[in-house]
Amino acid sequence: MTRSLRIQAASLAPLVALSLLGSVCGCGRDEAPSPSGGGSLGGPSSVAVEPGADATAPVATVEPKPESTPAGPAPEGMVWIPGGEFTMGTNDADAHDSERPAHRVQVGGYWIDEAEVTNARFRKFVEATGYRTTAERPVDWEVMKLQLPPGTPKPPDEQLGAGSLVFTPPVGALPPGGLDDLSNWWRWVLGADWKHPEGPDDSIDGKDDHPVVHVSFEDAEAYAKWAGRRLPTEAEWERASRGGVDGSKFAWGDVFAPEGKRMANTWQGRFPEVVEDQDGYPRIAPVKSFPPNSYGLYDTIGNVWEWCSDWYRPDTYRLAGDSPLTVDPKGPEKSYDPDEPFQPKRVTRGGSFLCSGNYCSNYRPSARRGTATDSGMSHLGFRCVKDARPPAD
Repeated sequence: MTRSLRIQAASLAPLVALSLLGSVCGCGRDEAPSPSGGGSLGGPSSVAVEPGADATAPVATVEPKPESTPAGPAPEGMVWIPGGEFTMGTNDADAHDSERPAHRVQVGGYWIDEAEVTNARFRKFVEATGYRTTAERPVDWEVMKLQLPPGTPKPPDEQLGAGSLVFTPPVGALPPGGLDDLSNWWRWVLGADWKHPEGPDDSIDGKDDHPVVHVSFEDAEAYAKWAGRRLPTEAEWERASRGGVDGSKFAWGDVFAPEGKRMANTWQGRFPEVVEDQDGYPRIAPVKSFPPNSYGLYDTIGNVWEWCSDWYRPDTYRLAGDSPLTVDPKGPEKSYDPDEPFQPKRVTRGGSFLCSGNYCSNYRPSARRGTATDSGMSHLGFRCVKDARPPAD
């Protein structure tokens, strides 16, 4: 959700607020169908399942083709993901349409951050460059109104200050509107930003090892450029998240909590009004608090959503027909979401600490959402990738 929509949601009538909050959570019910047809991909064709294939059948496991690690030391804090083929998406009947169909994808090898970018790492970037995040800047109404339906009224001037959207669970019973009203647990807070995640009176003191949040796509790209890295494509992100376990429901297999062990930081209890501290982390956890996958990556599932470089369309996988293999897909040429047709969106992946069994199940490697490029929220962060070095002479 755009900053503009967040402000509108905080200041307009409840009916308008509900319609504008449609994509804010990133951890929400997946009921809206994807549009069909139209557009073209900014890369080779995507793959559809074979005609007549059973959409509910399990995807066969195929071992990735090994690719040697580049010569020389690994970049600091990064692990190597070997190039090869894998199954992207899912044919699970319970998954959202945007995740289907499962299709074969090939990517080259790359380095990826072993954990989400932390407050400490982001602080180094800010101190070196003087960068101000989107959430730290006042809102420009002339820019904002271009992303809204024609005729949308301007919010009150006092709502156009710097701020961001903060998860604020209800106290006691869920208010009227229940799970259909996202404003029951999201609140636009002036002064909320990466240094003040809950608002101007909050701080990140003692949280250097927490993932940085309230970062927009622009903020994440700026950091990546400064660090000599880039944001992952969603194909690179999903391959890394799966850890070589091809076609499974979760990043670690098909059982959510094997032998009762929680494998990721997701909501514990009944969302959003009841949170149970089953693992010591009722909200965001420090990075590396949960087991890594077989590639050595931490927290690709849960904790915070992560930006990818692809433009978002809910029908991306169905745009290009039935080619048997997609090679290094970069996503569509532009975004389109029928729920917010005026708002440019990029893909976000991985789910967050807000994902729950009673409300959403986006703690899966195939789950994908579209998030407005100027959004920063209290459950949204990122990690970076780096291309392999040229071969040694």
